[in-house]
Amino acid sequence: MSFMNYQIKASSISNQDAVVHIKESNIDFGTTPNTAEILPNPAELLLGSFAACILKNVERFSGMMNFSFTKATLEVNATRLENPPRIDNIVYSLTIYSNDKRLNTDLLKKNLEKFGTIYNTLKLSCTILGTIDIIEHV
Repeated sequence: MSFMNYQIKASSISNQDAVVHIKESNIDFGTTPNTAEILPNPAELLLGSFAACILKNVERFSGMMNFSFTKATLEVNATRLENPPRIDNIVYSLTIYSNDKRLNTDLLKKNLEKFGTIYNTLKLSCTILGTIDIIEHV
């Protein structure tokens, strides 16, 4: 069994917002009511990580499955329950812009669901449902 380790840092200042420091990136996120409508909250960052997992694997599997695409977009929605507070349901809609007839969406979806690190982590605690649509003539 092989292991990968991840490390991030985060910081905040009292009565101000916080920052996640990842490699050479800094991602601001909201911890105060003043920025609740401006900066992502922790749940949105979690969904952002889920989206990054899906999109990274679209890129990865385009090479392994030998298909080309010009763009991929993803919409992710989640339902939060109150007691205890948790994400209960995630629904995603992946759109791939491609004219490539080799793009097998059923196999791609199977691979995204089988090999996505964040996907597999989240599916242990909530329901995940997704669709993949292809936009042609791009």
